[in-house]
Amino acid sequence: MTSSISAWIWSERFWLPENVSWADLEHPPPGEEYPRAGHILYALPLAVGVFLLRLLFERLVAKPCAHILQIQAGVPRRAQPNPILEQLYQSKACPDTRQLEGLSKQLDWDVRKIQRWFRIRRNQDRPSMQKKFCESMWRFTFYLGIFIYAIRHLWVSPWMWDTRQCWHNFPFQSLVPEQYTHYVAELAFYWSLMFSQFIDIKRKDFIIMLVHHLATIILITFSYANNMLRAGTLVMCVHDASDIFLEAAKLANYAKYQKLCDGLFVVFSISFFLTRLVIFPFWIVYSVLFESWEIVGPYQAWWLFNGLLLVLQTLHVIWFYLITRIAVKAIFKGKVSKDDRSDIESSSDEELYSNGSKNLRQTLNTKDNSHTGNFNGEAHDH
Repeated sequence: MTSSISAWIWSERFWLPENVSWADLEHPPPGEEYPRAGHILYALPLAVGVFLLRLLFERLVAKPCAHILQIQAGVPRRAQPNPILEQLYQSKACPDTRQLEGLSKQLDWDVRKIQRWFRIRRNQDRPSMQKKFCESMWRFTFYLGIFIYAIRHLWVSPWMWDTRQCWHNFPFQSLVPEQYTHYVAELAFYWSLMFSQFIDIKRKDFIIMLVHHLATIILITFSYANNMLRAGTLVMCVHDASDIFLEAAKLANYAKYQKLCDGLFVVFSISFFLTRLVIFPFWIVYSVLFESWEIVGPYQAWWLFNGLLLVLQTLHVIWFYLITRIAVKAIFKGKVSKDDRSDIESSSDEELYSNGSKNLRQTLNTKDNSHTGNFNGEAHDH
């Protein structure tokens, strides 16, 4: 039973070009090595190490930085204990009018008092500003580090400057140690995000991000097993580039450096446009669609990967439209306004500052790795 399921999942007719088998990839020339699906399993124990490293980083590096910037953890006001309201809150954090009227009669409370209880209870579950700062600083550090590592490797790789090299002799392309490290690091990072979702405070976009991380993990794994490493590393590098500026803008937002935050958000918008609406479609997607067709020819998995990349590109266009609206307001009004996606994606869409930077938190928390739809970013990205 297990062997038949495995054979169906890893069908050669689906994943490999015509006249190529998994057995062919098991016997590389002397001194060379081809990717194998089993190699990527090392990302699982590494993900635990990445998660532990994140905890240490937040405690020993990010928290001291937050204290220096006077970003306090804060103790949220706690709602009055009430088993009836708590039971409803666990299933529905924002009850409708009919439920509020029913609770009012049952508890003999005024409707506004019940609404206030639910508002306090929701605030009680939100992560503090300091926690968000620590999380963003961890992601900023990872994206910056992995981008520098990737660009150093790709800069001297011939397929970065001539994308046709991604498909010459495909899939019989030797595994480069830097490619393996890049893939395993990205995969371990997203596995660690999967772990932390169940431990961290549950947020409104829990399901969205869970699906996103899962899709990202599947794409990284399958692209590795299919030996699309050259194109895959290009995709991951391109997506990581703009995320660096996004997380930097969020850090400035939490530290209440409004002008720096607005400036970084504009830089993020420009980098997003260049990487995801210029480089990605006209350089990488073009190569996967047309150059691979010419050199390798289409096969079943080819249609799957190209379909996912085109869906991702469509999402990039939609996201950039929303980002542009925010950036234009930042330029002409002097501050970033609310992201139209906040109401459905942000975990902090109801939070407001009392000063001029009050709208930024909603804007910057909605785009966490939107990304992602890439081999590395965000499932909605894929």
